[in-house]
Amino acid sequence: MGAGRKVTFESGFTLIEMIVVIVIVGILAALGGQFIVAPVTGYIDLSRRARLVDQAEMALRRMQRDIRHALPNSIRIDNTGRYLETLNTVDGGRYRRYQDPVTGGDILDFTVAETGFDVLGDLRVVPTSGQSLVVYNISSSGMSGNAYAAAPDNMAVIGAGSTVAHVNLSPGFDFVNASPYQRFFIVDQPVTYACEGGVLNRYAGYALTSGQATPPAGSSALVSRGLSSCQFRYDPGASQRAGLVTLELSLSEAGETITLLHQVHVVNAP
Repeated sequence: MGAGRKVTFESGFTLIEMIVVIVIVGILAALGGQFIVAPVTGYIDLSRRARLVDQAEMALRRMQRDIRHALPNSIRIDNTGRYLETLNTVDGGRYRRYQDPVTGGDILDFTVAETGFDVLGDLRVVPTSGQSLVVYNISSSGMSGNAYAAAPDNMAVIGAGSTVAHVNLSPGFDFVNASPYQRFFIVDQPVTYACEGGVLNRYAGYALTSGQATPPAGSSALVSRGLSSCQFRYDPGASQRAGLVTLELSLSEAGETITLLHQVHVVNAP
């Protein structure tokens, strides 16, 4: 009887089997990628939009705050609609017009160059020397009787030694027009918002000149980046209704643009 022959079996994959597996895995990966890519892309797009909206809303809220603090009838917009300026008020009150029959008091006299007057009630903060005091600002055109005029007849300079109950003026100033409600406002500096070079800048202490804006370089505070366009409009209103400032900002990123429009009512009663 001859010796038994040993039988061996070889295991493995054929080339055809490997190619079939690779093709199947590729098809499954492609199908799975489509289900994954769409949600990820949507999340990235949504995050970008939310970031742009938050950025625009923050800029508009910042502008609204300065507009609400503006001296009545002091808002100006240049010819291009890309620059908006206000005169920032830090405080205000009512001046004494008549002397108290018992205690007297220092009135604001409109017939002389007044050097000081008493406040009805107290101011919130002590006025600072060098700040301006405005009475009855009636227009933002820059004409006589307005704080923007070359020689305004309604804006005096506050002097040293003022208190919350008494305001000193230095030099003495002869106001032309009295306020029907005995109001006065304390102003420190102009504030200008400028759309330039794809950003929104805020300038403190810079005023528009002749309706055109040429802000000094290097003196701005950045408010928002990615600005593709902006448009500011102002309806000064009338004695029967408030003024209305319309702010429109468009921000862009990665080929996508969002536009926000915000309107601010302005009480211009001087």
